[in-house]
Amino acid sequence: MARALARGWGDPVLCTDSGSGRASELAAELGGEAVGSNAELAAGADVVVLAHKPAQLESVAREAAPAARAVVSLLARTSLEALRAAYPGIPVVRVQPNTPSEVRRGVTLLAEPAEEPLAGQVEELFGRVGIVVRLPEGILDAAAACSGVGPAYWALAAEAWVDAAIRHGIPGPHAQKLITETMAGSAELLRARGHDTLGLRREVSSPGGTTVRGLAALERHGLRAAFAAAMDDVLGPA
Repeated sequence: MARALARGWGDPVLCTDSGSGRASELAAELGGEAVGSNAELAAGADVVVLAHKPAQLESVAREAAPAARAVVSLLARTSLEALRAAYPGIPVVRVQPNTPSEVRRGVTLLAEPAEEPLAGQVEELFGRVGIVVRLPEGILDAAAACSGVGPAYWALAAEAWVDAAIRHGIPGPHAQKLITETMAGSAELLRARGHDTLGLRREVSSPGGTTVRGLAALERHGLRAAFAAAMDDVLGPA
């Protein structure tokens, strides 16, 4: 997620990692510097963006908190209460972005209540890579089970659709392009229609026509149930 955001912003980065080498690769790509420790990063940054594993919250905070001026957390299922306990007395904002931020079409969820003026600055920053939606923290995890995992779901749906197209004789590269561009265009059309999914389905579907038969097959084979089960599983025990 950190790499997707950095590429979307396109600015030189100050970054570090746990030894993977990815920080150096990112700094080489975008400019900036990969530093040797979390303490050094915190001392050189106006805002520390946490993009490590949630289980590392305490260990990273022990290094970064003494010098941190402000913290923005990307950590999944890590509450503001836990973040403030790890970074006492430091302004903290919790966000959940998604990977389309890399191409500046991301969705970032911002947990309310949020500390100002940091939250306003964060909203402006993440607004450069997509849209920002402020939500009560109590529903942030459920919202992330839509936007955060969504790109993978769309990729799986596209893959299944491509496989079906190939089975009917469409060459793979053509199937991939047709389906990906159809999905992208449909998303734009839904935006133009005010996110009215039912309205768009009715607009495309002629009574008794091919679209209606295809939709009926998707319903019959459990599309809605599959999405409901996926949402339940994502929000199950961490």
